[in-house]
Amino acid sequence: MKSLIDNARSFAATHVADPRNAAAFEALRAGQSPEALFITCSDSRVVPALITGARPGELFELRTAGNVVPEYRAPLPQGEAATIEYAVSVLGVRDVVVCGHSHCGAVGALVRREDLSSVPAVRDWLEHSVDPRGAVRTAAPATPDVAEAVQAHVLAQVERLRAYPCIAERIADGSLTLHAWYYEVHTGTVTAHRPSGDESGAGGDLRPAGVRPAFVPL
Repeated sequence: MKSLIDNARSFAATHVADPRNAAAFEALRAGQSPEALFITCSDSRVVPALITGARPGELFELRTAGNVVPEYRAPLPQGEAATIEYAVSVLGVRDVVVCGHSHCGAVGALVRREDLSSVPAVRDWLEHSVDPRGAVRTAAPATPDVAEAVQAHVLAQVERLRAYPCIAERIADGSLTLHAWYYEVHTGTVTAHRPSGDESGAGGDLRPAGVRPAFVPL
């Protein structure tokens, strides 16, 4: 913890006060205009700003265990739904990224059917948030990185987003694009799902058409 505290103490002097950064930080006083909403796992190995090169104010983040997007359940209050709605309806982001990662503990627990009784909050979160008929629950843990299961899981979360009224409205008018990414924690490689017939990766239908989804380098 000492190194974290030391960096926090020196942050203002070493970063914010630096003439190369001062104006950009001062501008944050007026508000934020992030380019994208980035939904990913709480895993400490995944650092969205580091991966994307985003500076303060450029990326709005939602982090959950297993990068799960809960089902939209109005009028029940949900912190995740509030974050998504604020990003899309108030901040006006034009892109939403759902990014899964290799060696994901949550997805690994599902595919390996691990006993989570010692962590009941984690168990209940996954039991109630992940479709019991979803591909991630039937995927084989073929490799330690559970890549295939994670990628299927990411696509399922993208599909969940489509049921959010604020998302559906923006997709319908062509002002919002959804992206499915997969990050490899030990190599830094980022791949994205490419819908069939869409080589640009600029959006379109991210749903797999009866075949294993293709994730290719950005």
